[in-house]
This record gives sequence, structure tokens and C-alpha cells, in this order.
Amino acid sequence: MKDKIHPQYYPEAKVHFRGEVVMTVGATVPEMHVEVWSGSHPFFTGQKSFIDTTGRVERFQKKFAGDYFGRGKKGAAKK
Repeated sequence: MKDKIHPQYYPEAKVHFRGEVVMTVGATVPEMHVEVWSGSHPFFTGQKSFIDTTGRVERFQKKFAGDYFGRGKKGAAKK
């Protein structure tokens, strides 16, 4: 490798999930904080879990609740 062109490599970088270390990996940063990892993702665990930290699902459900699709398009003439 050429000198001074590559980032520093940390072979024991710690991955934090909800405040606890869940694994160590090689990375260019000494530690990472993640919201989802393979131990909590439904694809890997086989469990159905619901992760919504920013309220996006509630906003979507509120927006499309009721008769949203039956109302017709905006600006269209009513019959």
C-alpha cells in the first residue's frame, strides 16, 4: 500500500445497538452506532417486529386513512 493515502483501519471496531456492543468488525471508524442489525432484523430472526423511530408509519396511516382513494383527484370536476 502507498503511504498516507488510505484511511486508518480499526480491526476491532465495536458495533453498538441500543447501548450495548453486539459485535466487532473491521472498519475505518473505531465504533459504530446502528439502529438495526442482523440480530434484530426480522429477515434474520424470523420474528415480526415493528421498528418506527420517526413516526413515519403513523403519518402514512393518518394521511391515507378513511376514503382517501375514493375522493377523486384534486381539481377534477365533480359529477
